[in-house]
Amino acid sequence: MYSLNVASLFRDGPEYTERTQTPFKPTKLGWQIDPFSHLLAQFFGLPSVLESVAKWSLWALYWHTQGVILAGWWCMAHEAGHGSLSKSAWVNHVVGFSMHTFILVPYYAWRSTHHAHHKATMSIERDENFVPRTRTHYGLPPESSAHISDYHDVFEETPIYTLGRMLFMQALGWQYYLLTNVMGNPAYPPGTNHFQPSSPLFKPHERNGIIASNIGLSIMTSVLYLWTQQVGFGYFIKLYFIPYLLANHWIVMLTYLHHCDPTIAHYRNKQWTFLRGAVSTVDRPLLGWAGRFFLHNVSHDHVAHHLFSSIPFYNQPQVTEAIKKVLKDDHNYDSTNTFRALYRTFVNCCFIEDDGEVVFYKNRDGKALRVLAVDALDNAPKKSI
Repeated sequence: MYSLNVASLFRDGPEYTERTQTPFKPTKLGWQIDPFSHLLAQFFGLPSVLESVAKWSLWALYWHTQGVILAGWWCMAHEAGHGSLSKSAWVNHVVGFSMHTFILVPYYAWRSTHHAHHKATMSIERDENFVPRTRTHYGLPPESSAHISDYHDVFEETPIYTLGRMLFMQALGWQYYLLTNVMGNPAYPPGTNHFQPSSPLFKPHERNGIIASNIGLSIMTSVLYLWTQQVGFGYFIKLYFIPYLLANHWIVMLTYLHHCDPTIAHYRNKQWTFLRGAVSTVDRPLLGWAGRFFLHNVSHDHVAHHLFSSIPFYNQPQVTEAIKKVLKDDHNYDSTNTFRALYRTFVNCCFIEDDGEVVFYKNRDGKALRVLAVDALDNAPKKSI
């Protein structure tokens, strides 16, 4: 008969005892995966192959769950940045700064550009995130003389290469944006980033906040380095780095799909209004109930968030229901499987035209999946000055 020592499941196991007799001694469930898998295999008499399967299955479950939770931290800090968690500004900033710094996000820097994004959502000239690139940017010939081969020369890729680009965007796109402003507003000069206090992204009075963000990131990086020295590089990868990358995946996915879709419009100055920009975002039921709970409604109720960003996240579902009654069929909601929607957007949202006040993305064949009605601008309400 096999006997299972339950108490031993809550210790680190003999191979980790010496390493964990430090102030950094772990107590979380992730540390129990390896010893639990070993004891489980002993109890049921499993071969080593099945022990490995059980162990890595548990690690995969841990990585997924922890990645979603850390993405939720990002979402909660995002809410704090909007000042919607508390009437006290310092409470919002303490919560936002702490949570963002733990996942290596420059709180004050991103808060600044995110607020600018909210003020100019879907504006081709002034938006800060996921600004579409134009025909001229890619060196494409004029539409009247372009052939399908011209588009394929620029955008056609092998499936493996496309997958590689998607994986890079999902794993490292967030950091790449912070470091290079990729897919940010192209009006900024090369070298623009979220870490330089004198960056053109920020106003002079915001520079102390940028410095504070950088100090916080430096401290957190040092803590991670010291912790890694104690627990080993392997456990740093398994307990922090992989969940961190998966959190970034969810962050990029939800922000990308909120603002990029072949069926929604972007506006130039003469036709842009705050209302048009806000209602041109997309609500998506990302991760279902788990997305509502762990991501704090940020994906399910994104249109409501753009219209009323100071309303707390827990009231956004009611706001969405009210918005649906007003917008009716014009409410942008897409229940397509999120990964399918990601691929569809990735291959169909390639560029926009250099002219036109209301434009839609065009795909690899130079075709738009949605076009503006001929008399749409004639019937549009005049923009107030």
